Order: sequence, then C-alpha cells, then structure tokens
Amino acid sequence: MKAVDIRTKSADELNDQLIQLKKEQFNLRFQKASGQLENTARVTTVRRDIARIKTILGERARSADAGK
Repeated sequence: MKAVDIRTKSADELNDQLIQLKKEQFNLRFQKASGQLENTARVTTVRRDIARIKTILGERARSADAGK
C-alpha cells in the first residue's frame, strides 16, 4: 500500500483498515509461533502498512491542532 493511496482515504476508513491490519498481524504472529507461516515477508509488509497509516493519522491530528 502506498502513502498516496492512504492519504486519499477518510479517517474512518483508515481506522477500519488499521484494525484489520492489526488483526492480520496478530494472526501472523500465531502462525509464526506454530510454524505454519509460509510468507514471512507479509509480517514486514503489514508492520509497515500499520506505521504508514498511523503516521498519516498523526499528521492529520497535528494539522488539525495547529489550525485551532
């Protein structure tokens, strides 16, 4: 997922997507612990997507605070 795609979404959509990614991250951790994880690169991808979403949500929050 690219940052440009994330910036076009609303805050509600980003929060929903963040919840989905955290659930996926949780499931990937369980798969890794039980030895069933096949695509190990997906763990890194999900982690980075979570970070991207949190960064953009933080930027929006800061810009809203600066506007007050």
